[in-house]
Amino acid sequence: MSFEQSQEVINDYEKLLESDEEYNVTIHAGENENVEEIHGHSTILRIRSRYFREAFTNELTEKKDGKFIFVIPNITPQIFKIILRFIYCGKIDFEKLQGPDILKLLIAVDELKVQTLIPYINEYLIKHQRDFLQKNPIEVLEVVYQVNQRDELFSDLWNHCLEEICTKSDILFKPDEFANLNASLVELLLKRDDLYLDEIDIWESLIKWCLAQHVYISQDPMQWNNEDITTMERTIHRFIPLIRFYNISSADFITRVYPFKKILPEDLINNILVFHMASKEKLNVDIQSPRKPKRFYDSVIINKKHFAIISSWIEKQCHSYYNENDIPYIFNLLYRASRDGDTAADFHNKCDNKGATLLVIKISNSEQIVGGYNPLIWDSSNTWKSTYDSFLFSFTNKNNLQSAKVGYSNADQYSIGCDSRNGAKFGGNSDLFYNNNGMWYGYTNTTTNSYPNIGIPTNFKADDYEVFQVIECDSYIIKKRIMRIVYFVILFTIFVIYNLR
Repeated sequence: MSFEQSQEVINDYEKLLESDEEYNVTIHAGENENVEEIHGHSTILRIRSRYFREAFTNELTEKKDGKFIFVIPNITPQIFKIILRFIYCGKIDFEKLQGPDILKLLIAVDELKVQTLIPYINEYLIKHQRDFLQKNPIEVLEVVYQVNQRDELFSDLWNHCLEEICTKSDILFKPDEFANLNASLVELLLKRDDLYLDEIDIWESLIKWCLAQHVYISQDPMQWNNEDITTMERTIHRFIPLIRFYNISSADFITRVYPFKKILPEDLINNILVFHMASKEKLNVDIQSPRKPKRFYDSVIINKKHFAIISSWIEKQCHSYYNENDIPYIFNLLYRASRDGDTAADFHNKCDNKGATLLVIKISNSEQIVGGYNPLIWDSSNTWKSTYDSFLFSFTNKNNLQSAKVGYSNADQYSIGCDSRNGAKFGGNSDLFYNNNGMWYGYTNTTTNSYPNIGIPTNFKADDYEVFQVIECDSYIIKKRIMRIVYFVILFTIFVIYNLR
């Protein structure tokens, strides 16, 4: 028979840490006014930290009055105490730490080589610090890159950061963010196949990055002298093979790439011109395929399963739904009221002239989600538009997909309302619209409704609402074209057989 009293052992070690009894290690953590003397026991530190284990075996480690002396200025006393508590009793409370503190902890744990703490930091950052990552991409990426270079235990966190950055590339590729990256990170990102950004935008970000490294050089390439050209050529040289120039349109190439021809290889310029102007000519070059970003659904209201059902409704498949791994549309977040502002002007600023869009609304004090699909465009023309393809939808309970309902427009002249004074507007008799006063208005049972009744409340407030640009996937477009060809061939074959009788 055996017994375990692990919790009692943990409590005893915690008491030992707090009592300072018989300590033989003195650590001066922090610098300047923020220095504190912290005590420890060499036996425990040796077992739990590779840093201390290596230090204690080094005869040069300073000793005074029989005690080991360590000076660690680059770790604050607060962070060091958190790590020391984990070393002694395996306890750590992340809830008391803000994002910047987690990064400091990450660096300190890497330096002190407390391997058993790394998985917990990884998990906490991945699951609970997404907002911090999105708001501070440069800081997070550079810290994680730095520690990942030294310890593969950080690889999960590194891969997570890269995927977050690549699926929301606009976070990082803002001029003031991207320009501050070091060259190694720029190169690593440009090698990625899953950057969710147009190639021309990647190119322009790279140019801005190069200019940021040499602030004395003019933004206008027509103003460059020979020295400027040589400097820029050397700076950009290592990145040229990473830009997929053949995936940039001819118009964008001429207006946004060609002005920088003096810092690009001459044969590259010539080949791209031939590619666009004499497309039948065969080029003896390897043309990189377009980047293939991973599908990402940036919603705080619905998930991938809801998007799969809505995709089926767009195709007017109301009884069988797409598999969530085979969704034929990209849903690109244009607008979120809690993020972008809750007025008609905010809505139109973000959503006008973006093509087909999806509106999703979370009703306050309820699990109900409602919304609508506009296959046309929003604009501020103060006009109505007619279509058979728009629809309203409702999930009475967002967690119960069986509660889904959809209702299509009857194609009267009031299917879609484009009104500069209001936000999204479906139906001439207020089937669903936002009145710019904090209230949404829904179905009223009259003979003039443009949509059937699917259970949208007459009026309600929203916790939040989002608008997504709806874009057909390239593979889906190809599939539809093939289906049209097959359909035409079948019809033609039937026609020929019928006429041969």
